[in-house]
Amino acid sequence: SEQGRRVEALDTITEAVELYRELAVEHPAAGRPDLARGLNNLAVRLGDAGRQEESLAAITETVQLFRELATEDPHYYRAALGTTLNNLANRLSHLGRREDALAVITEAVELYQELAADQADSHHPEIARSLNNLANRFGEVGRHEEGLAAITEAVRLYRELALQHPRPYIPALASSLTNLAVRLGAVGRREEALAALREGLEIRRVLAEARPEVYGEDLEQSLRVQSWLLDGDRDGI
Repeated sequence: SEQGRRVEALDTITEAVELYRELAVEHPAAGRPDLARGLNNLAVRLGDAGRQEESLAAITETVQLFRELATEDPHYYRAALGTTLNNLANRLSHLGRREDALAVITEAVELYQELAADQADSHHPEIARSLNNLANRFGEVGRHEEGLAAITEAVRLYRELALQHPRPYIPALASSLTNLAVRLGAVGRREEALAALREGLEIRRVLAEARPEVYGEDLEQSLRVQSWLLDGDRDGI
């Protein structure tokens, strides 16, 4: 997949899932977690191939498995359930099921907030990622102020994470700043939106200069947002 060989990647994970299904029948306790992880990977690969309905079916099964596992062992599997809920929300959004996607990502945010309350700040990366997703889902249903509140909190968390661990979280901070710019633009706060975007653009230019093959598309996305904001068309992105 990382080399762009999507067909082979899909064939490989499809075979893996078939093997995991057999193992899960023979040894349910050991096999179901691997089947759930394999199905999550399959859902991503199917989505990459544009097979959105099949991707949704795979991630729906994944979520169901992790729900069962989290009921049996909450300490170990609730975080994995949150990750798959994020993926399910994205798949639902791709298929235009916006209210369903919003409900699912709201559950993910609440789950991670509960985990963080029990385990200090250990789940802040997951909360930040889920809040970023939540902001997008709010935007899709026209709840722009709530989307702005969600992404503002995500940016705050990513700032803290980037200070502690710059390498993994500076790209995520840039992404959340770009999203913040979109949310601010959607409620007419253009100057604040441009300021947030400039900060994100500065980060993405540096990243894209160092690794254009990885971060070039992110930079292009921020430039499209900049064009939208400068045009003043709230419905243009």
